[in-house]
Amino acid sequence: MTIEGSEVSRSRNSLFRRKSVEQSIADTDEPDSKLRRDLTAWDLTVFGVAVVIGAGIFTLTARTAGNVAGPAVSVSFVLAAIACGLAALCYAEFASTVPVAGSAYTYSYATFGEFVAWIIGWDLILEFALAASVVAKGWSLYLGEVFSGISGTVEIGGADVDWGAALIIAVLVTLLATGTKLSSRVSAVITAIKISVVLLVIVVGIRYIDTANYSPFIPASEPSEGKQGFDETVFSWLTGGGNSSFGWYGLLAAASLVFFAFIGFDIVATAAEETKNPQKAVPRGIFASLAIVTVLYVAVTLVLTGMVPYTDLAGEDATLATAFALNGVDWAKNIISIGALAGLTTVVMVLLLGQTRVLFAMSRDGLMPHGLSHTGKHGTPVRITLLVGVVCAVLAALVPIGELEEMVNIGTLFAFVLVSIGVILLRRNRPDLERGFRVPAVPLVPILSVLACFWLMINLSILTWGRFVLWMAIGLIFYFAYSRSHSILGRREAGFTK
Repeated sequence: MTIEGSEVSRSRNSLFRRKSVEQSIADTDEPDSKLRRDLTAWDLTVFGVAVVIGAGIFTLTARTAGNVAGPAVSVSFVLAAIACGLAALCYAEFASTVPVAGSAYTYSYATFGEFVAWIIGWDLILEFALAASVVAKGWSLYLGEVFSGISGTVEIGGADVDWGAALIIAVLVTLLATGTKLSSRVSAVITAIKISVVLLVIVVGIRYIDTANYSPFIPASEPSEGKQGFDETVFSWLTGGGNSSFGWYGLLAAASLVFFAFIGFDIVATAAEETKNPQKAVPRGIFASLAIVTVLYVAVTLVLTGMVPYTDLAGEDATLATAFALNGVDWAKNIISIGALAGLTTVVMVLLLGQTRVLFAMSRDGLMPHGLSHTGKHGTPVRITLLVGVVCAVLAALVPIGELEEMVNIGTLFAFVLVSIGVILLRRNRPDLERGFRVPAVPLVPILSVLACFWLMINLSILTWGRFVLWMAIGLIFYFAYSRSHSILGRREAGFTK
């Protein structure tokens, strides 16, 4: 082999060098970057419910029923939960096998190698940062709903500054820096409040159900104007077809929409390293949270579509409060606003937790500055937590990022795809590993998960795909300019300790 050929071979090998599961687990015991194991299956379940149930249960359900699926929206939620459950099975196996912070990033490092791990880590950084900032803005809006006369935005020097969004991020970052267990307790209290509001809505709403509103359960299909240009979905662009509402197509299209109401359960896996018995606790936390939110979502949609004809929920402004107002229950609006405010609080908290743990894992591996992985006296990555807090607070306060919400979805689905494929690869490459949970019917279940996620991805807009590719291109520049040469795994292979 020539010298040039040897260099190319080494370069290729460095891109796909894999960090063994044993090494990943061993790194969790480094004194300077050791996380405290305080969490239980109950704590993880709370985190899962906390991040999945936000304001969407009060808004997305109504709009989807009125504009896309009619009363059959409840079936759409079940289909979405099944699709989400396929990915959840794959996350549960990985989390029980590799109980290390970083979730999909760490799993990819063990199966695909460093380059793919970097891509998914870079993807998750975008996903969590945008999600936390967007949801914080939503929290600020609901602040004005709960406390009339208060506006979360103020004009400074001709620019609108969302101080409410920055405030909630600052408070939650302080909690997370103080300790994950304390954050879990606060999250449990707030989650109890919002679930109480949801249950109250269900109990009160049942009194106003008219079974005639369930007919037709699957309304006849109607043509609807699809988005044009770069706002058109990739699927619509590829097929040249238009969009339609209601009917069986509407039911399936609604499943694609409401799938995003379940996004967030994967963050449970990022806390595996801080869990006392991760092999059992993480799978239990993932499945329990997914089951709870599915039951709540389906119950709310059944009550909602039973209270009023689905046609009364058409338009972009319809919410759960709309159904109560049409039945003369005006006081419910304030209760729902309180539930939404509580819901968004815990969503922001757990998104920030997920962001810090992914960055923590990447910095411990040297792909981000290694000094960021230092943990403080509370056993939390304080430096990263504060850095994430500042960046997200600035984004939420100053940048109009609402239109970038779809990038959260594509980032999440991309992670789901890699984790699902990774289960198949790790089963083949490391059948000897002890697995606290095993996905049944491999490779069928992971393949179904990949297909379900791919279907949802092509139902996102061309513009979203373009932005995603641009962010990935920036990540590649960062990797080759910094991360590749600072990789601790690479330095170990070259004979250096760090």
